[in-house]
This record gives sequence, structure tokens and C-alpha cells, in this order.
Amino acid sequence: MVRPPALAMRLLPARGPLRPPPRAPPSRRGSGPGRRWLLSTPIFYVNGPPHVGHLYSALLADALHRLRGLRPGAGRLATGTDEHGLKIQQAAAASGTSPPEHCAHVSGLFHDLFSRAAVSFTDFIRTTEPRHCRAVQHFWTALQGRGMLYKAFYEGWYCTPDECFLSQAQVTERPDAQGHPCKVSLESGHQVHWTKEENYMFKLSEFQEPLRKWLQGNRHVISPEPFYQLVLRWLEEDLPDLSVSRERSRLQWGIPVPGDSTQTIYVWVDALVNYLTVAGYPDTHHAWWPAAHHVVGKDILKFHAIYWPALLMAVGLDPPEQIYVHSHWTVRGQKMSKSLGNVVDPVACFTRYTVDGFRYFLLRQGVPERDCDYYEEKVIKLLNSELADALGGLLNRCTAHNINPSGTYPPFSELCFRKDSALMPGEASGRAVAEDYQLVASVAHLPSQVTHYFEHFQIYKALESITACVRQTNGFFQRHAPWKLCRENPAEKQWLDTILHVTLECLRLYGILLQPVIPATADKLLSRLAVLPEERALSDVAFLPRYHGKLCPFEGRQLGPDTGPLFPRLEMPRRRQLETKGP
Repeated sequence: MVRPPALAMRLLPARGPLRPPPRAPPSRRGSGPGRRWLLSTPIFYVNGPPHVGHLYSALLADALHRLRGLRPGAGRLATGTDEHGLKIQQAAAASGTSPPEHCAHVSGLFHDLFSRAAVSFTDFIRTTEPRHCRAVQHFWTALQGRGMLYKAFYEGWYCTPDECFLSQAQVTERPDAQGHPCKVSLESGHQVHWTKEENYMFKLSEFQEPLRKWLQGNRHVISPEPFYQLVLRWLEEDLPDLSVSRERSRLQWGIPVPGDSTQTIYVWVDALVNYLTVAGYPDTHHAWWPAAHHVVGKDILKFHAIYWPALLMAVGLDPPEQIYVHSHWTVRGQKMSKSLGNVVDPVACFTRYTVDGFRYFLLRQGVPERDCDYYEEKVIKLLNSELADALGGLLNRCTAHNINPSGTYPPFSELCFRKDSALMPGEASGRAVAEDYQLVASVAHLPSQVTHYFEHFQIYKALESITACVRQTNGFFQRHAPWKLCRENPAEKQWLDTILHVTLECLRLYGILLQPVIPATADKLLSRLAVLPEERALSDVAFLPRYHGKLCPFEGRQLGPDTGPLFPRLEMPRRRQLETKGP
């Protein structure tokens, strides 16, 4: 499904206006943490192996899904591959394989990558599956039954590599490899050719006002905000009807139009219906639809924010509840391309940085509103600083035998760290100082802050907040220097144990909140703190209960086994080391 946007072509016959169909009444939508949640990535086009952009889409969806899994309620995550189209048909012929063999191979690469990346998908759909073909043909029949399709001749530019039609404004002329002038897509640079054929058209123009009303009544349905505004601007322009089929003589590798052996359903309509297929369409989808949340790249926003909602309205279904949009990744400021040789291989990155390390980098540095840049030194510097040193170093320091010889979650002393409601700003109580109370306040607020950022598709801000608290906790530990305290002195031992207790409580909270992003590392951290699997939900984050005069279930508990550094320090590439050292 990840292809550049397409536009409907110029129609040859004129026709009169039609009214949009009556909308079905909206399904009752739940609210709160116990509601259902059907999250999806785009389905990925099998014209080549997966790259870092595909992985980024999947990780954003996975992190959202994993956070929801820490709360009550049913949740699902769907991903998969988009396997029909002229380009696949041609690629298979060029490689001497059949389209099914080609699709099975490349789809397997995506499935293997996402499994290795710990993407917690509950459904991996392929558009060549019988269940999907049945759903697409049922959807087509519903469109036809409601009078939303008609046949017409059209002519215009078609780009086979991008599987899309282009308007004259989207085409330019450039020399080919032999220096001859040829027409190409402005966006992708791929060659286009003039096409004229009779196909089925979808009455998209009838949905301009319903789409505008839907968006104006659901201001947060598209996130981040700049993409919402972009879609509103698109709806101020003409919205021509959309070609939704190709001649079967040109495209055999696709789903046939029901009742018309001369036509194949256009691959984009085929691909979009996958979201209904995984919901159980046409039989059991009402249990999950419209609780749908799509994660998509900005290059396919028009299909998901205009064409897809209009198609759903046309068959009497509600649009998805949420469309999360993200931007792309560049490499040292350049767009990734095979010709430049700078396409980032995710599997090689897993080997270089570990799976959790690369997950953390993409989700920490990826800002959905703008394109983000990858280069090796940037990854290593971030992971060493935030995972190996700040988080891993803090765990090592407070569990080291010379600091914590009993290897336990030591007791907290209210006398050393008093909760005094009469304490004035800047004053201290017991042995705690003002900065320590700021730390407690920051960490106590962190779960709601992280949840808020996730819900607003700002995962990078959630990680910034966690990192800021980790720095504060390191400052707390360094400020009170527990290694200088004498365990033989009862008063100093009480304060030393309290320092360790507060630090371990902070780490426990960070471990729970980091589970959606770095699941293996978070598991290692929580296991070291002897936090049981059933104690890792968001409902278990109650921070520092002893400070509030309540019992702490972890106090006195033996810590888990030491399995080595939480995250390994990574070596800079040798060329970078030489640049840093100088002559």
C-alpha cells in the first residue's frame, strides 16, 4: 500500500450531479481505557525488500499497541503486505517467477523482519488471501448496489512503478538514460505513459462536503495537526471522481470485478479494504469497526484521509476513528535511494545496535511532523548516552554489591524523607533536599505525561520525558553519594537504604513505561528488580507508596539475578574515532 498518491483522470463523457448516499447511524463508540482498539500499519507493497521506513511505521504502531496492552481492554494490531498490481505482475515476469512465488518471498521478508523487531502484531494479512478477496468483492458489490460506481472512458498519464494515475501538473519532461526526452512523475521520477481505457469510476466528487463536515466535526481525527490542515486544504480543491478498476487485458494480477470479466479492481481499493478484512468484514466487523486507528506515512495520506473515508461512507460505514501520520527518514540529509546506495537495511542495524537499540533510536528521534535523519554516529551517541550510561549505569550503581550488599529492595525511612505538607518551597525535611522533592514530583507525574504523549502520537516526547527523569535520578544518586555513607552507623544506614529505595522505585517506573519501546531491555530491568510479570501494567505504577504512608510490596524483596549490563556500550566507527582524535 505504500505508494505515491494517485489522482483520477480526465473523464471523456459529461454527467449530471448525484447526491451522496444517506449515512448509516454511527456505531456506539466506547471511551476510556477499557474500550476496543484496532490498530493497523499500512500494508506494504512487495515490489522490494523492507527498509527502515517500513520498519518505522511498524514500530510506531507497535509502541502504541504495547502501551494499550498495559491497560484494560481488548486490542489488536494488524500489518501485512499489498501484493496485487501491474508492477508485481511485471516484476515476477522479469525475474522468471510467477506472481504468487514473488509475493510469497517478499511477504516473508516483511513477516520475518517484523517478528525479529518484536512487532507485536496479532494479524499479518496478505491481499492474496481468500478472506481478503472475498471482502474486496463484497465491498465492490456494496458500492455498486448503492449506485456509487459507473463506467466511463478516460485518458491520461499512468505510472506503472508507482501504480498510480497522474494529472498533467504531476508530470514533467526529463532526458532518459540515452538522453532522449521522456515524461516522468514529478514526485518519484519514474517514467509515465499515456493511457486511454474504459473503467469503473467511483463518485468521489459527491463526498467533498461530507468529508469536510466529518473533519470539521472531528478536529483530532488526523494527527499531527499540520496533516489535518493539509487535508482540509485538499478539500478546498476540486475532487474529481476516481478510477477504481483497470482493463483485465492490461492487469491480470488482481481481484476481478464481480460480474465483469473485462475489469480488475484497482489495487488501491483492494489494499484499503484490508482494514475491514482484518476486522472480520463482511460478517463480524461490527465488533471492531469503527474502532480503527491507522498509522500511515505522509505520502499516502490522501488515500487514507480522503479516498478511504469516502469509500466507507459510500457503503454506509463510519470512517476510522484516528489516522496517525508520520514523515520519512533521510540518510545524512539525503533521501534514501538505491541509486545513491544509501538504503538502510534494518536487519544490519539490529546486528549493529541490537533490536531494542534500533527501536529506541527510531522512536526517540523520529518526529512525525518532519523528516528525520539517520547516520551511524548519531545512533551510537544516543544509545550510549541514554541507555548504556544514564539508565544502565544507574541500575548498576544502585544494585552493586558494595552499595547494596544484601541484594534487596531496601526499606524507606519517613524520617529521612518526610512527607511534610507544610514544607515551604526551598526548604528541606529530614535529610532530603528541595531537589529531591522535585524528583519525586516529576516521577509521580511521569505515567500520565507519557500516556498523554502516546495518545497524541508524540512518542518521542514521551521518551524525552523519561530521559529527563532518568537524569534527575542520576543527579539525586550523585548528590547524596551513598558510597560515602557508613552502614555501621544506624542513622547513615537508614539514609543509605532510603536513597537506594527511591532510586529503585524510579527505575521500576521507568522499566514499566519503557516496555512499549524497548520490550526486551525493559524486561531485563524489571526482572533485575524482581518485578513480576503480573506487576508491570500501568495500574501497577503507583510510585513510592512509602512516601505516602502506604505499604510497598517490593520492600525487602530479594532482587533478581544480575545478567550483566542492561545495555552494551557501542563502539564508534573507526573512521569517526580517528576524526575525533585528530592528528
